[in-house]
Amino acid sequence: MITRGTKQFVDLFDRAQSFTSTPGQNGWTIADTSSAGTPTYLCVTEDGGAAALTLAATSEAENVCLFFNDVLPYDLRQLKYAKFVAKVAAVDSVSTIVFGLASARNDTPDSVAYNAWFRIEGSASTSNVVVETDDATTDNDDKATGQTLAAVYKTFIIDFTNGLKDVRFYIEGERVASSTTFDMSAAATGQNVQPLIQIQKASGTGVPAITVALVEVAFGYGYGA
Repeated sequence: MITRGTKQFVDLFDRAQSFTSTPGQNGWTIADTSSAGTPTYLCVTEDGGAAALTLAATSEAENVCLFFNDVLPYDLRQLKYAKFVAKVAAVDSVSTIVFGLASARNDTPDSVAYNAWFRIEGSASTSNVVVETDDATTDNDDKATGQTLAAVYKTFIIDFTNGLKDVRFYIEGERVASSTTFDMSAAATGQNVQPLIQIQKASGTGVPAITVALVEVAFGYGYGA
């Protein structure tokens, strides 16, 4: 018998949890490269729950990533969509934020082999959102959305329902960067990804932050003969 269907992973972060370098509930793990400063990363209770990552007011390079510890559960070819509800604060010119789906993490986002995500590059703008995909062959970087992200929650969707040849991005229900075809079809068969939220600064005493109230991933499954 063949069984097929769609499953959803949903996390509202509606619990008391301090993230650590040891995988916790739902596999969420922190990678933190700070040396002197003490960034914060925990679940907060505002609006029912959220994951809040805030860098430290210490003048040093810092990188904090909330991810699945490079356990990659989702086959790119089985994905339906990924949804994030997020807001940011205090982004400055030396800050970079990415959130979306990725293969094994890297301190340098552009070095992640496979990704489909939203990005704020503070050196270009402290609020403008761009979108990117990379399938280790075709790399679409810094595609403008015309949308901003700041102190209010917005909903972000990466849509795979048209196949890997036509990955689409939505912010608040509006398709963005539609003039670009985001083709990830060169991805290796069986290539998997994980949810990833990464915030970093190159230097300075700024305290950029991202708060994520929802991560939802829908994916197909099938087994049997």
